[in-house]
Amino acid sequence: MDKISFGKKGEAIAQKYLTQNGYTIIDTNYHSRYGEIDIIACKDAVYVFVEVKARRSLAFGTPGEAVGYSKQKKLILTAYQYIDKMGIEDKEMRFDVIEVYISQGTVKINQIKHAFYA
Repeated sequence: MDKISFGKKGEAIAQKYLTQNGYTIIDTNYHSRYGEIDIIACKDAVYVFVEVKARRSLAFGTPGEAVGYSKQKKLILTAYQYIDKMGIEDKEMRFDVIEVYISQGTVKINQIKHAFYA
C-alpha cells in the first residue's frame, strides 16, 4: 500500500473511532492556503481540529512527534480561517492528534486531546 493510501486508511479509521466515541464529523480534508486539516469534528459544543498520523512502526518516533511547531502553526492558521469562514468565533475549540498504528493486521488508536494550543 502506497503512502497516500495508507494515510487515507488511517484517516478513515480515525473518523470511525471519533464517531463511535460520540463525535459528529463536520468536515474532512479541509484545505486553506495555509494547509489542510484532516478532520473537523464536534462534541459537547466543542469544535475539534484533528491531525491524523498513521504509522506501521515506531522506528521514526511516535506519530504525534511528527506534528512539530511548523505543522502546528499551519493547522492553527487553517483552523482560524475555517472559524472565520463559518462564523463560529464564539465556539470553544481544541486541537487533537490521533495516532493510528497499523501493523500486521492490528490497529491501535491513541487520541491526544489538547495536543497543542493556539
